[in-house]
Amino acid sequence: MTRPQPYVFSFADTALAEAGGVPLTALHRDADAICRCYEAIRPVAERLGVEPPVPRLGGFSYCHVSALGAEVVFAEGSEPNVLPVIHAPEDIDSLREPDDYPSRGVAVERMAVLEELLARRPDAATGIGAHPEGPITTAVLLMGQSFLLLPYEDPERAHRLLSFCVESGLNYQRAMDAHAGIAEAPGPAGICDDFAGMFAPALFAEYVMPAWERVYTGRQATRRHLHSELLRPEHLPFLAELGIAVFDPSADQYVTPEILREQCPVPFTSRILSWEIQDNPPAELQAMYRRYAACEPVHIRFGMTFLSQEEKIAALLEVARELA
Repeated sequence: MTRPQPYVFSFADTALAEAGGVPLTALHRDADAICRCYEAIRPVAERLGVEPPVPRLGGFSYCHVSALGAEVVFAEGSEPNVLPVIHAPEDIDSLREPDDYPSRGVAVERMAVLEELLARRPDAATGIGAHPEGPITTAVLLMGQSFLLLPYEDPERAHRLLSFCVESGLNYQRAMDAHAGIAEAPGPAGICDDFAGMFAPALFAEYVMPAWERVYTGRQATRRHLHSELLRPEHLPFLAELGIAVFDPSADQYVTPEILREQCPVPFTSRILSWEIQDNPPAELQAMYRRYAACEPVHIRFGMTFLSQEEKIAALLEVARELA
């Protein structure tokens, strides 16, 4: 490798909650607990030689579907989960958007918690996780995995639901930005759509490509970013057609950094995954990092999921700093 290899390190919500001795759900609903967690992680950050993270609400991406009526379940020991609101294809015919997005769903509670957090920590991040999921993932959240059969069983309603997901997502983001005083303007934009890779190439071209194009166009994207975890090698040519600037495969099991180096037509990122950090000793993690760096991703991302990983994270940071 002849060029510097950028990297991104972060603390996962699970590590923050563990440091503060609070349940994971507290990072979504309790400003005092959030402050306690971010203070508790500071000594770990200092030992690792990284900047202490800025306080923020727990990672979240379900505000849009919640505003559409889907119930979000906050189970104490796990990540939030969404219960589908569409139980039969016929329910798609009666879907309607609410009149006032900022007053609907879990965003109301998250905005109140954020207000409390900013009163205690004015330096806290101001986001509530208001960006919608990509249209395919939104459809799966609203209907469950039965949506993945809908293009075969009822193509007309499949297109109708996807169109609703695209337009409601755009309208939701405009409404929330306006509520926050953010002016609509051209700029970089990203889509997170992890379920899109469940569509074989022919259906991908028919359903996914037009939906993504409408999202990027609707958001006036001057630079297009994509995060999708289930794409296969045969999907990769579509990325160039869409004009994707950077592709983040995240935990995609089908496209390794080596495959992406050979077959991806656009720049891509790589990740050292939580389970890889958990299952491998420090020396093997360093060797893995070097293999990934040899593929020349835009950056390599890794993070601390549990406090017990500190030795392994220190080893990864050592090699990351060397190659950077």
